[in-house]
Amino acid sequence: MGPDDEICYCFHVTKRKITQFLRVRRPKRASQLSQCGGAGTGCGWCRTWLERYFREMDADTVLEQEETQPADYAQLREKYIRAGGGVPAAGATPLPDKSLIDESDDNGSEPASRSEL
Repeated sequence: MGPDDEICYCFHVTKRKITQFLRVRRPKRASQLSQCGGAGTGCGWCRTWLERYFREMDADTVLEQEETQPADYAQLREKYIRAGGGVPAAGATPLPDKSLIDESDDNGSEPASRSEL
């Protein structure tokens, strides 16, 4: 995830905003990251990530040592929401169109066009 990728899709809070908040404010609890643009107070998907960033900041480690691609992150959030894990806030980044997902093949590629069928 790059610095300008959204971590909180409900309130459009980027990784850069979160890391800057951690650096400047030095919160005492992970829940205080909600003061960073409301992060973590919508559907709840990003709370695990916020807690992870907080723990890493507290341990003075490099944030997010393993690489997570934005598309993978978005797909995991989608599964979380569709499984009933939470309800996105009004104005949240929308989930992909479910009909496009249902038509895609197992490797996640785009559905075949009608002309290719």
